Amino acid sequence: MRKPQIAILALQGAFIEHSRMFSRLGADVFEIRQFADLEHQCDALILPGGESTAQGKLLKELELFEPLKQRIISGLPVMATCAGIILLAEKLCDDDTVHFGTLPVTVRRNAYGRQLGSFYTEGNFGDIPNVTMPFIRAPQIAGYGENVSVLSSHNGVPTAVCFENQLAMTFHPEITEHTDIHEYFLKNIVIPYYSV
Repeated sequence: MRKPQIAILALQGAFIEHSRMFSRLGADVFEIRQFADLEHQCDALILPGGESTAQGKLLKELELFEPLKQRIISGLPVMATCAGIILLAEKLCDDDTVHFGTLPVTVRRNAYGRQLGSFYTEGNFGDIPNVTMPFIRAPQIAGYGENVSVLSSHNGVPTAVCFENQLAMTFHPEITEHTDIHEYFLKNIVIPYYSV
């Protein structure tokens, strides 16, 4: 079986950490920085943490927004962390901004406060126990659609969800030493997609 081709949005934020994770797992990784990068075949898209407003603005300025949105709608596997879930969300609390709008969740930005409100915790992620979850200026999932699966929670609030081809979380698994969540994405969403 060929190696999965993982595209990582590299306009701003923690994209290098995702690249290292997928490289450790044997995937081929490349960065999307400009329109020409879309010519590269890919089996999945990663939307990293960072500043969602800046990423959303650059996506449109570089003419990446519509092509990537159409690929997500068409079923391309996508994994989003922190700012990435804001880009995918259908609705933001107290904000009329909608970016891709492909994930039926409502998200509250900076719900845990600013940088000083950052923290680490551990919990289950689906059937994976004791996953380290770093929350850094994290958003919060305030609501979700009936077909959305909740994979992890903290104090009763969802922190990771899956909907069809989209896996999204409010924390940063890429800054830990553990590849469990990236492996989960490859095994359960990416490989079934390109094996069809």
